[in-house]
Amino acid sequence: MAQAPAVVPTEQLASASAPTALVERATTTPLPAAHPPPSAHLVYEVQGAAKGLRYQADGELIWKLQGDRYEARMEVKMFLLGSRVQTSTGTLGPEGLRPERFADIRRGERATHFERDTGRIRFSSNAPEVALQDGAQDRLSLFLQLAGLLQASPRKEGDTLSFQVAGTGGAETWRFEVGPEEALALPAGDIAARRVVRHPRDTYDTLVEMWFAPSLQHLPVRLRLTQANGDVADQLLRALP
Repeated sequence: MAQAPAVVPTEQLASASAPTALVERATTTPLPAAHPPPSAHLVYEVQGAAKGLRYQADGELIWKLQGDRYEARMEVKMFLLGSRVQTSTGTLGPEGLRPERFADIRRGERATHFERDTGRIRFSSNAPEVALQDGAQDRLSLFLQLAGLLQASPRKEGDTLSFQVAGTGGAETWRFEVGPEEALALPAGDIAARRVVRHPRDTYDTLVEMWFAPSLQHLPVRLRLTQANGDVADQLLRALP
């Protein structure tokens, strides 16, 4: 059987290396408001293919709000091959999530620290630190941040959203395109959801497709990642929160 699927896109991020990058924090326009969805526990059925072999796995997203703080935990488990866990913790503001720490755990842990007092993002992998931009997210919090942005302000097909996204080895600005509302036939039932896409930036990049359900306060009901080599991981909501 193939190796466990990725929960979020693979690391292909460029790291800022010039010293001046550490002070480039200011934004020229105010950040849009975001209203993150309430606490929820989402269970997914994961279908995919890796190296030509198809697989099925179990996934879950645990999302908790406690006062002005949040916790998110995503886990994908495959029989006999173990699991991959990602966590994100931080605070909340008018612009939505403010991550403090992101961790990716698979045969060991790698972590990313958002240091707002110094304006830097640091990596336990010893990758070069980068400037922390306003509105920055990590590879897990981005799903809940997009949900909050959609919840706070209606978006139409063709609109775009962009913000800095950090993994465990670098960070750069990702651009998300808002697509149409689609009728999805999921294991949990038929659900209308808004499609949001981050298109590959080059030949080796990952296509990231996300569907957010207005009827569930824009919680993500489907997450589909397509690698350049054809590997696919498709997370489909199995049970309503």
